[in-house]
Amino acid sequence: MDLSLPGPSSLPDTTTASHAPERPLPSTHFYSVEYPGYVQSSSVPLAVERLGGQHSIDNAFKRPIAKVESLLELHMRPGNPFAHPIPGDVLSTNNILLKVVKRRRKRSEGETGDGSVGQYTVEAVGVIPKTARFRSMVDYQFQPDIDDPVAKLRLAMESMDVEGILKYTIPPEKEDYTVPEDPQSMDIDPQLQNQDGSPGPKMKSNLRLFPPPLFSRQGIPQNYSYKANTASVVTTIVDEETGVEKRRLINRMRWKGFGPIAISFGDKGVPDKPSPTVEEQRAQADQKLLKRLQELFEQRPIWTRAAIFAQFAQFEVREIINSKFLLPLVSYVFEDGPWRDTQVRLGYDPREHPEARIYQRLYFRNVNHPIVRPSVVTRRQEGRNETAQNRIQIHKPAKTTKGRTFSDGVTVTKDTAAFQLCDITDPMLKEMIEDEEDLRETCNERDGWYSTHAFECIKTVLRHKFFSLLSGHIPSREECEALLVPQEGSNKLPQRHRHKLRYGRHNMAKGALPPEDAAAARLMATIEQKAKNLQQQR
Repeated sequence: MDLSLPGPSSLPDTTTASHAPERPLPSTHFYSVEYPGYVQSSSVPLAVERLGGQHSIDNAFKRPIAKVESLLELHMRPGNPFAHPIPGDVLSTNNILLKVVKRRRKRSEGETGDGSVGQYTVEAVGVIPKTARFRSMVDYQFQPDIDDPVAKLRLAMESMDVEGILKYTIPPEKEDYTVPEDPQSMDIDPQLQNQDGSPGPKMKSNLRLFPPPLFSRQGIPQNYSYKANTASVVTTIVDEETGVEKRRLINRMRWKGFGPIAISFGDKGVPDKPSPTVEEQRAQADQKLLKRLQELFEQRPIWTRAAIFAQFAQFEVREIINSKFLLPLVSYVFEDGPWRDTQVRLGYDPREHPEARIYQRLYFRNVNHPIVRPSVVTRRQEGRNETAQNRIQIHKPAKTTKGRTFSDGVTVTKDTAAFQLCDITDPMLKEMIEDEEDLRETCNERDGWYSTHAFECIKTVLRHKFFSLLSGHIPSREECEALLVPQEGSNKLPQRHRHKLRYGRHNMAKGALPPEDAAAARLMATIEQKAKNLQQQR
């Protein structure tokens, strides 16, 4: 054993080591740009120009970090509107700007080397609270023909060249969709153009297509590795028309939705059983809740989600929502028509039963009441309070009126209303709803089983009562009856819409006319206007 080697007792004492001196940070703030390129002292003006100028850089750093507009774009081809810039993000940082000075000594004649002594001086100049970084992938680039009239028009609009804009004329269509390619362009492997490898003339597209504002929305590179999806399996299928067997890849791990079957008003027939995906989950469903739902749909074949949730306690509603397949096991939904977005009992077709008119849906929206989404903290706190309340009253039904769809003509429960006619208890409206004198023989997509006049009367009175209650006024029966008096010289009710509704599936229940009726109404309005103008000229 060599006793001359240092033992454990010969190690330096770390307890007596001196600490690094503290240095105060300057209060000066700097902004940093991580430029994706080489920048020298002489090329700084060029780099600033490609970033949009000093004004664009200042605006990017002045904006709050939380705003989406806090972006900085790098234009590799300034002045070319067809070149897509590189987007950069302005981020919050806690960096320190250091000034590093390397000491050099003057070299004597004939001496080689850079003269470095090896001594450095470091000084903290300031802090960098914001930094612009370019980490996204560059978008695809496409340069159209600059001599094209549309390209010249675009350049003239970019520079606000009035003469260039006025010179633009639509060029004639020559149908020369392919033209010979420039011989000096990039050569392509003939095997990529023709399978036989024969040279052939080089042609290029002449469709005069101009690039969109963005080609790819993928900003982060993905590691594809050129491997097939491990969840895909090869399956043989038979074409029903030709009878030819085909092979295709099937994703075994594809998402299977548990939503209810949705049909349109114009579809023939209704589903009498749930989808196979939902039926597979029947054994996992809460049988007590499932039986309760079946009993409710036997008592009433059509419900809104808010109305049916009002029949359960809060913890039961949460179970129905989280399970996702309890309602689809007993109901389906309409995508449009008078029963749009309602839960209908499987096998029940309201288009065949006139008594289903009382389940038709009406909805209004208060445009003056902004719908504000609560913050995450608020929703979490409400969830904790709700959980604690459920622990205390776990077997008591919910007493809250949130989401209920009823109206008694005196109280209002929320600012956005979706009513089913059967839930309305107002005496005047109830008389109008239960009146069987003005009904249709066949169900209509917009008005259901009611005639247009009868349904318009119901909507007029209900709308007036709803918005009057929102403003704190309880309307009287005489006030509502006055709304049903047609305008002088017309058989129509007073106009209630501030804007015209365009025809569409979702607007049918709001009162939008079908295309043929809307065209006839426009024609009659034009004729009446021209007749009035002729009378004024005389």
